[in-house]
Amino acid sequence: MIHLDKKVKTVLEAYHQRIAQEDALMKSLPISEGMKRRDEFLLSVGVETGIFLNTFIKSAKPKTILEVGTSYGYSTVWLAEAAKTYGGHVISLEISSEKAHFAQSQIKKAGLSDCVSFEIGDALHLIDQITEGVDFVLLDIWKELYTPCFDLFYPKLNKNAWIFADNMLFPPSSRPEAEAYRKRVKETNAFDSVLLPIGSGIEMSSLRAI
Repeated sequence: MIHLDKKVKTVLEAYHQRIAQEDALMKSLPISEGMKRRDEFLLSVGVETGIFLNTFIKSAKPKTILEVGTSYGYSTVWLAEAAKTYGGHVISLEISSEKAHFAQSQIKKAGLSDCVSFEIGDALHLIDQITEGVDFVLLDIWKELYTPCFDLFYPKLNKNAWIFADNMLFPPSSRPEAEAYRKRVKETNAFDSVLLPIGSGIEMSSLRAI
């Protein structure tokens, strides 16, 4: 059982309530309207994946964590809570200032502001500007950007770095982009990877020691 601070629990509970409400709303909408409004919804990694990320990070203790795709900050809370336990830091990238500001407010409520730096703008540009080495990446952005983002952050990975790429199995509409990403990682011949049937499917890749 994961022990979480009361502030963190309160924030996560509020997220879970919103997720349940929005899931019900999305199911009631025609598919076309749901797609048009998808930016309004908290399309999170889910509880199962959040717990897995949190537990893994507490064990691996990556110093610098890069989150590509903050959205409304649900996964950011799980990442930051883990990083706080050993002095790690999260760099979270988001193109929407509205989403980033909401995420920032939730991180503050959770008492985790010291553990996260938010960067607002185009992910490709922001990744290109990173100068420090990265030890862990959570890739959870629009799927057509997975491979371009990978090509930019790959040279910045430290020895024994990890990449967790979400949505490898679901939704089915993103499967071609997910497969293209997995193929690109394999082409480098630098990673050991496994597809985990957790949440929407996670491709977990570890950079081999050189």
